Formats: sequence, structure tokens, C-alpha cells
Amino acid sequence: MTFLRFLMLLSLVAWIGGLIFFPMVAQTAFSVLPTRQLAGLVVRHSLGILHWMGLISGFVFLISSLLYNRFSAGSANAFALRHLLIAAMLSLTLISQFGIVPRMDALRASIPGEIDSVPPDHPARARFDNLHLWSTRVEQGVLLLGLVLVYLIARQRPQFG
Repeated sequence: MTFLRFLMLLSLVAWIGGLIFFPMVAQTAFSVLPTRQLAGLVVRHSLGILHWMGLISGFVFLISSLLYNRFSAGSANAFALRHLLIAAMLSLTLISQFGIVPRMDALRASIPGEIDSVPPDHPARARFDNLHLWSTRVEQGVLLLGLVLVYLIARQRPQFG
């Protein structure tokens, strides 16, 4: 039982920590690297790593939590609030990784040169900027849901014995 709680907490710590650290990586890349295009590539690659880390962490949390419920309460309780929150986090991460990011990549590839060289009112640039805004909102949503989940776990009374 303690090991299952450990896995639940470790997976949340890794995912939420990555979500909190990611904007600092992006900020550093854009302030240190010589071109915005290079910084964008670093951020894009880092975001992919963050997404896979989140997906693995989310599934580890979900499986551990379902087993923990099963062993401690006799039922997996698949529709417990923490399971619904982690499912929402996983869904948003999947949408970002397989929906938003590939569309941003395609738009970036369709524009010759750097995306910043295209005027903001150009249709491809406007779509890219809109997708970037949605990408940011999705990551913020995952972080907010994760913090709510951390709070729920923190207020839960552990069962000793």
C-alpha cells in the first residue's frame, strides 16, 4: 500500500514539476540562443519530452491509484474525483501532443524561413499564433488540474497498518 502511494506521489511530482519548470526552459532558450527559430526547436523538443513524461506519469498514477483503492476499500472506484482529474490531464496532454503540436509543426514547415519573419496578419502566421495560444492554455489547464489533484491527495488521510 505504501509503495502504491509512493508511485502516485512520485508520478505527480514528476509531472507537475516538469510543468512548472517548462516555462523557465522556454524563457531561457529564447533569451540565450542566437535565433528564435533555434529556441523554438529546443522548446518544441522539450515539450515533446514533457508530454511523454506526463503521459507515462499519468498512467502510472492512474494504475497505482486504482490498485490502491482496490486494496484499501475493496473497489477500484474508477469514477473517483482523482481518477477523473488525471483522465482530464491525460486527455489534454494527448490533445496537445497529437493535435495541436503537429498542426503547429506543419504550419512552421510551410513557411519559408523563420516564422517570426512572416507578418502577424499573414494567415499561416495567425493560425500558428492561435495554436500557440491554445497550446499554452492547454498546458496551464493540465497544471491547474494537477495542482487540484495534489491538494486532494494532500488532504487525504493516509491509512496506516
